[in-house]
Amino acid sequence: MPVLIKTSILLTFSNIFMTFAWYAHLKRLNDQKWYIAALVSWVIALFEYLLQVPANRIGYTRLELSQLKVLQEVITLSVFAPFAIFYMQQPMKLDYLWAGLCLVGAVYFIFR
Repeated sequence: MPVLIKTSILLTFSNIFMTFAWYAHLKRLNDQKWYIAALVSWVIALFEYLLQVPANRIGYTRLELSQLKVLQEVITLSVFAPFAIFYMQQPMKLDYLWAGLCLVGAVYFIFR
Protein backbone atom coordinates (compact mmCIF):
# COMPACT_ATOMS: atom_id res chain seq x y z
CA MET A 1 0.00 0.00 0.00
CA PRO A 2 1.45 3.44 -0.88
CA VAL A 3 2.71 5.57 1.99
CA LEU A 4 0.28 8.43 1.28
CA ILE A 5 -2.73 6.08 1.40
CA LYS A 6 -1.56 4.29 4.55
CA THR A 7 -0.81 7.61 6.25
CA SER A 8 -4.16 9.07 5.22
CA ILE A 9 -6.11 6.08 6.53
CA LEU A 10 -4.33 6.11 9.89
CA LEU A 11 -4.72 9.89 10.21
CA THR A 12 -8.42 9.67 9.37
CA PHE A 13 -9.08 7.15 12.13
CA SER A 14 -6.83 9.14 14.45
CA ASN A 15 -8.88 12.26 13.72
CA ILE A 16 -12.13 10.49 14.44
CA PHE A 17 -10.84 9.61 17.92
CA MET A 18 -9.40 13.12 18.36
CA THR A 19 -12.65 14.81 17.38
CA PHE A 20 -14.63 12.69 19.82
CA ALA A 21 -12.05 13.25 22.58
CA TRP A 22 -12.14 17.02 22.08
CA TYR A 23 -15.82 17.66 21.48
CA ALA A 24 -18.17 14.72 22.22
CA HIS A 25 -18.09 15.45 25.96
CA LEU A 26 -19.89 18.73 25.21
CA LYS A 27 -22.93 16.68 24.24
CA ARG A 28 -22.65 13.48 26.28
CA LEU A 29 -20.95 14.57 29.51
CA ASN A 30 -22.22 18.13 29.81
CA ASP A 31 -23.87 17.34 33.15
CA GLN A 32 -20.66 15.85 34.63
CA LYS A 33 -17.78 17.61 36.37
CA TRP A 34 -15.10 18.88 34.00
CA TYR A 35 -12.48 16.45 35.32
CA ILE A 36 -14.71 13.47 34.50
CA ALA A 37 -14.98 14.75 30.94
CA ALA A 38 -11.20 15.27 30.88
CA LEU A 39 -10.52 11.70 32.03
CA VAL A 40 -12.89 10.24 29.45
CA SER A 41 -11.32 12.45 26.78
CA TRP A 42 -7.81 11.29 27.76
CA VAL A 43 -8.84 7.67 27.40
CA ILE A 44 -10.24 8.36 23.93
CA ALA A 45 -7.15 10.44 23.05
CA LEU A 46 -4.89 7.49 23.86
CA PHE A 47 -6.34 5.67 20.85
CA GLU A 48 -5.85 8.80 18.77
CA TYR A 49 -2.14 8.84 19.62
CA LEU A 50 -1.78 5.11 18.98
CA LEU A 51 -2.80 5.84 15.38
CA GLN A 52 -1.41 9.34 14.90
CA VAL A 53 2.19 8.61 15.91
CA PRO A 54 2.62 5.66 13.52
CA ALA A 55 0.81 7.60 10.78
CA ASN A 56 3.26 10.48 11.04
CA ARG A 57 6.26 8.17 11.23
CA ILE A 58 5.11 6.29 8.14
CA GLY A 59 4.23 9.49 6.30
CA TYR A 60 7.54 11.15 7.13
CA THR A 61 9.38 8.43 5.18
CA ARG A 62 8.07 9.94 1.91
CA LEU A 63 6.38 13.25 2.77
CA GLU A 64 7.83 16.51 3.98
CA LEU A 65 6.78 17.76 7.40
CA SER A 66 4.73 20.58 5.87
CA GLN A 67 2.94 18.08 3.64
CA LEU A 68 2.07 15.96 6.67
CA LYS A 69 0.66 19.01 8.45
CA VAL A 70 -1.51 20.11 5.53
CA LEU A 71 -2.73 16.53 5.03
CA GLN A 72 -3.65 16.43 8.71
CA GLU A 73 -5.61 19.69 8.45
CA VAL A 74 -7.53 18.51 5.38
CA ILE A 75 -8.44 15.29 7.16
CA THR A 76 -9.37 17.22 10.31
CA LEU A 77 -11.89 19.38 8.46
CA SER A 78 -13.17 16.36 6.52
CA VAL A 79 -13.87 14.58 9.81
CA PHE A 80 -15.03 17.61 11.78
CA ALA A 81 -17.69 18.90 9.38
CA PRO A 82 -19.76 15.68 9.35
CA PHE A 83 -19.20 15.29 13.10
CA ALA A 84 -20.52 18.80 13.76
CA ILE A 85 -23.51 18.37 11.47
CA PHE A 86 -24.58 14.79 12.20
CA TYR A 87 -23.35 14.07 15.74
CA MET A 88 -23.48 17.49 17.36
CA GLN A 89 -26.47 18.51 15.22
CA GLN A 90 -25.01 21.87 14.31
CA PRO A 91 -26.44 23.65 11.27
CA MET A 92 -24.65 23.25 7.96
CA LYS A 93 -22.67 26.40 7.27
CA LEU A 94 -21.32 27.77 4.05
CA ASP A 95 -18.14 28.48 6.04
CA TYR A 96 -17.31 24.74 5.86
CA LEU A 97 -17.24 25.04 2.07
CA TRP A 98 -15.03 28.15 2.15
CA ALA A 99 -12.65 26.55 4.65
CA GLY A 100 -12.51 23.45 2.48
CA LEU A 101 -11.67 25.53 -0.58
CA CYS A 102 -8.87 27.24 1.32
CA LEU A 103 -7.50 23.83 2.24
CA VAL A 104 -7.67 22.71 -1.38
CA GLY A 105 -5.44 25.69 -2.16
CA ALA A 106 -3.11 24.73 0.68
CA VAL A 107 -2.90 21.17 -0.64
CA TYR A 108 -2.10 22.44 -4.12
CA PHE A 109 0.72 24.71 -2.95
CA ILE A 110 2.29 22.28 -0.48
CA PHE A 111 2.20 19.23 -2.78
CA ARG A 112 3.20 20.88 -6.09
